Amino acid sequence: MVEISPDTLNGIDVLHATPSGKQAFPLQTIFFFHGYTSSKEVYAYFGYALAQVGFRVILPDAAMHGARYDGDEARRLRHFWDILQFNVQELPGLVDAARQRGWIADEKIGVAGASLGGMTALASMARYPWISAVAAFMGSGYFSALSRSLFPPVPVGSPGSDDLLRQLAQTLANYDVSDRLTALANRSLLLWHGDADDVVPAADSARLYAALKADNQHHNVTYLTERDVAHRITPLALTAGSRFFTRQFAAEPLPKAPLAGTV
Repeated sequence: MVEISPDTLNGIDVLHATPSGKQAFPLQTIFFFHGYTSSKEVYAYFGYALAQVGFRVILPDAAMHGARYDGDEARRLRHFWDILQFNVQELPGLVDAARQRGWIADEKIGVAGASLGGMTALASMARYPWISAVAAFMGSGYFSALSRSLFPPVPVGSPGSDDLLRQLAQTLANYDVSDRLTALANRSLLLWHGDADDVVPAADSARLYAALKADNQHHNVTYLTERDVAHRITPLALTAGSRFFTRQFAAEPLPKAPLAGTV
């Protein structure tokens, strides 16, 4: 059985999921970030699945989403890449608030997310060495390049767009994984992507795994793709996430999955 309840951490609305009767006890804790235009409630199934196997799961609303959304869709669209940065910047405050409540056992802190949330997970892993393990579903860590095609804040080719997009790419380089492979390689990482993703290129997950492998830094990476799957989470992805964190955090880990493969 699982308990899921609304809460507030560091001033941010979250969903809080744990095994039944365990909300007041220290547990290994996973922070899960939702996708663009979504909310913590939409991704509550991840909280349920991960709590079911023993974890505390904190699902925050991103800026301009869920309880933090003011209804201005045009404004939110212009700020996609700002929201990514806000997620990463807000994570330490969420972790500190959970730690102050005595919620985090053994300093085992996982970060996971889907789409925008998967990008958040990768950017956070690149910046924060205290994260124990990360699962990125249909995400990308190549923000500087992707910002010209995925929700650019101004239309490409419009007056002044080149300078604005160049400045954005430079800012996002502070979060990009390109020059931070070692920071990703020294902890466990799950990369999952549907190979027919029509929003976030599956090639970006393949590129990251290939870059780590070429540098012989892929040994802590589980890379999984799913055939003919577009931009959505599948039951197999959900199971992969539960198995991944159980394998990394549990006292009696599950048998290891292949380091790379297609399901």
